Amino acid sequence: MTNKKNILIAALAIVIYLLAQKGEKISEPLSTPAGSENAIVTAFVNEQSDLQIRGRGVVKKVLPDDTKGLKHQKFILQVSPGQTVLVAHNIDLADRLPGLKKGDTVGFYGEYEWSSQGGVMHWTHHDPSGRHIDGWLKYNGKKYQ
Repeated sequence: MTNKKNILIAALAIVIYLLAQKGEKISEPLSTPAGSENAIVTAFVNEQSDLQIRGRGVVKKVLPDDTKGLKHQKFILQVSPGQTVLVAHNIDLADRLPGLKKGDTVGFYGEYEWSSQGGVMHWTHHDPSGRHIDGWLKYNGKKYQ
């Protein structure tokens, strides 16, 4: 195994151990008011989806918009040293984050979906039909939803 994989496995083991010490069950859906790294790392390790997670990360890469069907602004957030998540923000329902660039910090609240590449954060906007929990992104002191 590579050194990077060993570090990631050790970090994940520590997170799981700390959660177990607090009496939290890691098999249940997670939602954290802060510290997305714990919830996302745990969800990633357990291959969980459909979790409402709040946190923040640093933009690692800004991707081209997805223009097929509903339009989405896409970027990758580094949420912990060994964990990234793809953000797919619906810009047909919410304003785009203007001037977003690598190194910017973005807060988020949305639904996490597991993938082998780290997962996807979506539903980072309001739901006009009222059937889903409203999500948001915070960037440069403004909330986008």
